[in-house]
Amino acid sequence: MDNEIDMENIPMTLYHTEWCPECAVVRDKISQLGLEYESVIVPDARPMRKQVHEVSGQFYVPVLVDQDTVLTETGEILKYLESHSGRS
Repeated sequence: MDNEIDMENIPMTLYHTEWCPECAVVRDKISQLGLEYESVIVPDARPMRKQVHEVSGQFYVPVLVDQDTVLTETGEILKYLESHSGRS
């Protein structure tokens, strides 16, 4: 029985709010590139974003987690998505 996790097939996770304009830009890019991801909608109040703080050390969104990579700046996230999508 093979219990190994195939890290290649684990989707990236995006921590975001519905109303955040920068989060919307990241979601649009992910959609445009046809990438799979887990969507985690976090509370509006920053102090309540415990999940975000646990993975990134800060409370701001968007935060993208892809295996061992944690990105917290929108520009960095967009560049990462472009370079890891297999498309330009």
